[in-house]
Amino acid sequence: MDFESLYRDERPRALATLIRLLRDFDLAEEMLQEAFTAALEQWPAAGVPRNPCAWLVSAARHKAVDRFRRARTLATKTAAMAPLLETTLAAPDTGVGDDGTPFTDDLMRLIFTCCHPALALEAQIALTLKTLCGLSVEQIARAFLVPAATMAQRLVRAKNKIRAAGIPYEVPGSDRLAERLDGVLRVVYLVFNEGYAATSGDNLVRRELCAEAIRLGRLLRPLFPASGEVAGLLALMLLHDSRRTARVDGHGDLVTLEEQDRSQWNRVHIDEGRGLAEEAVRRAGRGFYAVQSAIAALHAQASRAEDTDWPQIAALYSMLVRLYPSPIVALNHAAAVAMAAGPDRGLELVEQIERSGELDGFHLLPAAKADLLRRLGRHAEAAVAYERALALVTQGPERRYLERRLREVRPS
Repeated sequence: MDFESLYRDERPRALATLIRLLRDFDLAEEMLQEAFTAALEQWPAAGVPRNPCAWLVSAARHKAVDRFRRARTLATKTAAMAPLLETTLAAPDTGVGDDGTPFTDDLMRLIFTCCHPALALEAQIALTLKTLCGLSVEQIARAFLVPAATMAQRLVRAKNKIRAAGIPYEVPGSDRLAERLDGVLRVVYLVFNEGYAATSGDNLVRRELCAEAIRLGRLLRPLFPASGEVAGLLALMLLHDSRRTARVDGHGDLVTLEEQDRSQWNRVHIDEGRGLAEEAVRRAGRGFYAVQSAIAALHAQASRAEDTDWPQIAALYSMLVRLYPSPIVALNHAAAVAMAAGPDRGLELVEQIERSGELDGFHLLPAAKADLLRRLGRHAEAAVAYERALALVTQGPERRYLERRLREVRPS
């Protein structure tokens, strides 16, 4: 019995149902942990139930009722616990809880609660990682580069705000669904980005964050089967993650896209991602994630760096710049144009972004400029740009890469 996989797979749905029933994040997490402990003791001998999620919810509910009775607070909790006490405690082996509510509905409610716009974006991400992904406070604190005690306080404040502000534990109505889904997708996207290109530290990739973001994307798929943007985000994450192993060498140093050994790319992820990207473009057309997934698919289909369809990629980035203008998208567009039309044209676009001042303090802007100057043979200017990028970078492997490039162009 692979109990670790069962825990990872069943925990989100079971926790979502318990939060709906108990209306308390901390109590639900604690009771579910006790239920898992009971499962670890009973399942090896009795066998895994046909519906592990229903078993866990039922066991956790029993434990919650027992706790209230032992604490002799049942009288004060009667109103809040009525739905819990009035229904049978034996959960059937179906895809629903014993009150008839599908577990997937509870999961969707929890996703939208964690990503409610009343919470700060950082709190949304942290609460999503804690509740839906099951990461520990220590793991989340490392991702945000803050002490565990600080992160614990932020999580407590987020949960208290949900309780005090009466944030509804529900999926929003159709009039607000698209707006709120955008927020959910943004949180999952940011979780993946922090894993795929860590903002600081000695590791370029935080694999656990990538894996959790992809898992969240998979959870969203059956909840929003007609959404091209959900398909696009999952495709984008799978296609990027397919290159994970090739992005660093044996010493943990950065390997650029054009220098990567493409035989190391994960073909299973690529095949799935390309299929999802096609679906995303078909359903969402010019959606933010759909277009990015199309770009990632073009990279994935090139067996050699020189086979990359850079003109098409530059055209797609041009579309993104028009539809979803941002300095980061503009920088990616400039890099694609440099590959498609030459480094001099790319440099013009990079310098336009530089003059705008929108990416001051962002190391990838001077790093991109330095690379284009190097390609043009303007080594002295490239050295200045590399030095500026080094003054801003906070990520170990990226720093070592920039230092190597600086040594290549520094005048003797």
